[in-house]
Amino acid sequence: MREFKNIQEVRESIDYLDNQIVKLISERSRCVEQATKFKKDTNDVKAPKRVEAVIQKVRTIADENNVNPDIIEQVYRTMISCFIDHELTHHSKMNNKQR
Repeated sequence: MREFKNIQEVRESIDYLDNQIVKLISERSRCVEQATKFKKDTNDVKAPKRVEAVIQKVRTIADENNVNPDIIEQVYRTMISCFIDHELTHHSKMNNKQR
């Protein structure tokens, strides 16, 4: 990581990173929507075992990258919860179209 000379450089870097993060979340969202096609019911959507596996995986990645795993877990639990809600809505719409 580079050393910043002033707060403006820090903010510009954060703005750049935010842009990249949102693009990656958008890509993740499209994957989540695609996954809906392969799930039979709401239990498949909620997939608590998969959620915990993802949490463990990102905690390990956090450790490897010198970031607090508790922060990453909180961020991911929030993100996953939002995606599950989104996926449940998407799944419901798909099921209504098939009827």
